[in-house]
Amino acid sequence: MKRLVIPLIFGVVGCAVLVSLGVWQLQRLAWKEGLLAEIEARISDAPVDLPETLDVEQDRYLPVRVAGRTLGREIDVLVSTKEQGAGFRVISTFETEVGRLIMVDEGYVRQTEKDAARPPVEMVVTGNVHWPDEVDGFTPEPDLGAEIWFARDVPAMAAHLETEPVLVIARTITGADARATPLPVTTEGIPNSHLGYAVQWFGLALVWAGMTAFFVWRMQRRRQA
Repeated sequence: MKRLVIPLIFGVVGCAVLVSLGVWQLQRLAWKEGLLAEIEARISDAPVDLPETLDVEQDRYLPVRVAGRTLGREIDVLVSTKEQGAGFRVISTFETEVGRLIMVDEGYVRQTEKDAARPPVEMVVTGNVHWPDEVDGFTPEPDLGAEIWFARDVPAMAAHLETEPVLVIARTITGADARATPLPVTTEGIPNSHLGYAVQWFGLALVWAGMTAFFVWRMQRRRQA
């Protein structure tokens, strides 16, 4: 039995560690689901007037209503939807009624509609303030000549369009004919893989337990031979 003590301790400790990691991922899953529920509730809350000052963290997803007009200058961000395929998000320079210059994500247009005329127009936009985290080390530099961007980078877009670093992603647009199909903010793009990780850790715990049992069985067989 002394020869089996170390393998058994190693097996039990290993299983305990793997199970604890699985439990931790389940706890993270509960936390993430609660966070997503809070974000969903915030997204769909009653819109307010655009605050004078905004905080990137505290005001993320803030529902707002802004009235004003576009100024005829835009950025087109490459995007793809399941329903319509590849196209562009139209990010327009927008002057509010009180004279603030911000950006409005009007929504999706087809590739063939990218260069369609979109002159200045008055509109009322209901949507959410957001700072999308879409840029990584593999994101190409924007084609400034064609006004084509490959991700929404709020500070960089604002500097290019000479606006405040504020982006309102439209949910509805009234007061003007639809120039794009709104792509509202949702929680769909927020990753939540904790259940999959938990299953992996519990699966590894089962494998570890099985390997330990097999190893102990082999040692017993050799001892009896």
